[in-house]
Amino acid sequence: MLSKAFPFLSIVVLLFPMGIFMLASPPLLILKHDTPLDGRFIRGLFNLYYVALMTIGVTAAVGCAVFGQRVVALAMGGLVIFVFGIRRWVISKMDTLRGAMAGGDSSAVPRFRRLHIAGMIVNMVQFGTVAWGLTRLAT
Repeated sequence: MLSKAFPFLSIVVLLFPMGIFMLASPPLLILKHDTPLDGRFIRGLFNLYYVALMTIGVTAAVGCAVFGQRVVALAMGGLVIFVFGIRRWVISKMDTLRGAMAGGDSSAVPRFRRLHIAGMIVNMVQFGTVAWGLTRLAT
């Protein structure tokens, strides 16, 4: 019974930080993104989100593999690899743009804002994909 419940519970637990992030990010768009504190806070939020997803995803992948749910384990592993790559790209880009903002580059602020929006869109796609996977698992 646990072998059937673990993948389902893993996906539900994975959806929790995705949903929280999806609800927490849009209100941050009211920030002007032009101060170092704004950029640092948004970067920290994104980093925390990515680390949480990777941690939950690795735990879920290992657990699913142990319980013989190979398809779900592979899907979770794929998600972890995707999030790892996105994290490296987004966080390094945010760090570069924060440095440019501190250096007085006026075009860095709108680029940081667009990166913030792109990160939110990627999260929504991830959320939808994981939720869709949950419906496939339930059938």
